[in-house]
Amino acid sequence: MNESLSQRIKRLRKATGMSQAQLADACGWKSQSRVGNYEAGTREPTLADIAAMAAALGVDQSELLLSSAAVTEVSAPARSTTDLVRQMLAKSGKGIPEEARQRLLAAAEEPSASSVVAADFVRPGLVGDEVWIAHYDVRGAMGDGEVAHDFPEMLQDIRVSPTHLREMGVEFKEHFHLKLITGVGQSMAPTIKSRDPLVVDISIREFVGDGIYYFSHQGHQYIKRLQKKGRDHFKMISDNTNHPPEDIRVDETYIQARVLLVWNAHLV
Repeated sequence: MNESLSQRIKRLRKATGMSQAQLADACGWKSQSRVGNYEAGTREPTLADIAAMAAALGVDQSELLLSSAAVTEVSAPARSTTDLVRQMLAKSGKGIPEEARQRLLAAAEEPSASSVVAADFVRPGLVGDEVWIAHYDVRGAMGDGEVAHDFPEMLQDIRVSPTHLREMGVEFKEHFHLKLITGVGQSMAPTIKSRDPLVVDISIREFVGDGIYYFSHQGHQYIKRLQKKGRDHFKMISDNTNHPPEDIRVDETYIQARVLLVWNAHLV
């Protein structure tokens, strides 16, 4: 059975022997009620909060963000690949469409030199060749900056094909690092229009070269181009020429993700 985010937070906290108050303190939060709300599922943590909890618990962020279906190991060597695939589909394939199920079974029945089916049943969010990308209403500002909110609204998830994304030129290591956020404002037009959904990679938490980033600066969230300017500053650039570039300090800039694709299919 898949765990919810709240259940994973609680399980991982208990596994470390920490109380809610201790976890809150380790994350630099004033009240344990924040952790309590997350574990109760009454509030959704921000990506920054997930990163803080993962660091405090000594786990990778993916352990909090992802829910993997339990797959029971089958040790009987006499069983065929097709039988194993059928068993795995029965145990953890409820969300897989019938067409995808038939493709997997057909692949299992085809003879191959290795007798191994190239299908990953444990990767979270996997539905055939499609995955669900969580859509967070963080509303990074493409203007003067959006005030950071503690608890972003979870919008309807989007189903995409990682293979298709890569064919379009989107570069990423794991599909579960991808999330959707919303841009608001006109300063990044025409590349990004107001309220365009953006595919971002949350595993990129530092500057890795010129590009568009989702970041916070002095308590506000931005979606802007960043260029390194000397050792201590970034140049924050808007694609709309009516918005002049600004110099901001590196030590006051906290990168949350790198923008990979505008949902109108424009690579950035």
